[in-house]
Amino acid sequence: MAKLPGWLTPDAVDTVVVAFPDTYGRLMGKRLTRQFFIDQVVEAGTHVCNYLLTVDIEMNPLPGFSLANWDKGYGDFHVVIDPKTLRLLPWAEKTAMVIGDLYHEDHSPVAEAPRTVLKTQLERLRKRGLVAKTASELEFYLFDNSYSEAHAADYRKLTPSSDYLIDYHLLQTGRDEGLMRQLRNELSEAGIVVEGTKGEWGKGQHELNLVYCDALEMADRHVLLKHGTKEIAAQHGRSITFMAKWATEEAGSSCHIHTSLWSDGANASNGFADGNKPSKLFSQFLGGMLRYGREFCYFFAPTINAYKRYQAASWAPTSLTWALDNRTTGFRVVGSGPSLRIENRMPGADVNPYLAFAATIAAGLRGIEENLDCGEPYRGNAYEDADVPRLPPSLSDAIDLLDQSAVAREALGDQVVDFYCHSGRSEVAAHMREVSTWERRRYFERL
Repeated sequence: MAKLPGWLTPDAVDTVVVAFPDTYGRLMGKRLTRQFFIDQVVEAGTHVCNYLLTVDIEMNPLPGFSLANWDKGYGDFHVVIDPKTLRLLPWAEKTAMVIGDLYHEDHSPVAEAPRTVLKTQLERLRKRGLVAKTASELEFYLFDNSYSEAHAADYRKLTPSSDYLIDYHLLQTGRDEGLMRQLRNELSEAGIVVEGTKGEWGKGQHELNLVYCDALEMADRHVLLKHGTKEIAAQHGRSITFMAKWATEEAGSSCHIHTSLWSDGANASNGFADGNKPSKLFSQFLGGMLRYGREFCYFFAPTINAYKRYQAASWAPTSLTWALDNRTTGFRVVGSGPSLRIENRMPGADVNPYLAFAATIAAGLRGIEENLDCGEPYRGNAYEDADVPRLPPSLSDAIDLLDQSAVAREALGDQVVDFYCHSGRSEVAAHMREVSTWERRRYFERL
């Protein structure tokens, strides 16, 4: 039996949540009694219906997937827990959580499962003697309405937690400190180690930064952060959204992803070798992200809403360029020595971190394989430069680029690429069927 922590006592824990990330980056699973978890699940795992990777966000089963469908009877996946992820949830009474990996009944891993997708790319790095360390920098909007109140209001006329833009403000954000302090402290107590929080460039918009760690652990912390912040906000009668663009007139919410490659316990990029010239490995990896970022953009912007964030002078990027400490570019190089890293500014807060980290590694590895060069850092305002490569304008365009990408198919496998292209196209089709408030306001009387 796997060694269990000493704190898993009847006095401290009576419920264990067994969870796994779905294709949207949500945690799915079940709550088990502590004793059943210890007696059965630690060694034997548990089972969940395999339709859970083939549903839309409303949990409706989608047709057209070979992984799971009605013709196959929607059987089970086997969930094998990762004991290293077991942790107490300070915001949930006498409750612990553990994350698991999905396997088929023949004990083969489910290739399409987000955690498996990332682990596959990390293994490719490991064979080169490299480890990816990442950090998520998440933004979100906080509202004074509860989730039930927001739903009843059809998510209109909600009350943001501030009356004005609060980027780096201390006075206005102090009004939210009861909640934000609990987030910082209780997330950190759960092993989701927080650097800090700050106000962002929107009414009621906040940013929460995590301390960097190995990529798989960071992805686990990222999804737990989103899960935990929503639960804690609900306890306060408030709500949080991680939509990439929650309102037309408000700034988008990003998830800047910081990535560095390590070998033998040291940052393998070795800083900048000569002034502003990056080391060879750094240049190759960044070169791959620049050349193939468009083909992997679906994994950085996986929703219809995500592409509404890409607007000029909005703090979100519109181009695939890199620079030293320049917030108009898609990739921003920051830090020095051990902290030297690439900040990918493409992802929004709605991103699935397992898939975004995997896409970052896959693109960067291709740059190493092809000995690419990132070129000179961009200087100027990339928003106004018509000559730099642009991000895809819509989810449909991003899906087509992924579908046609030989690099993505080689790195991830046809099975995975086909699965996520079908999932994305199902979302596009659902959006095309929907008649929106914008359409009624625009066309009801005047046409």
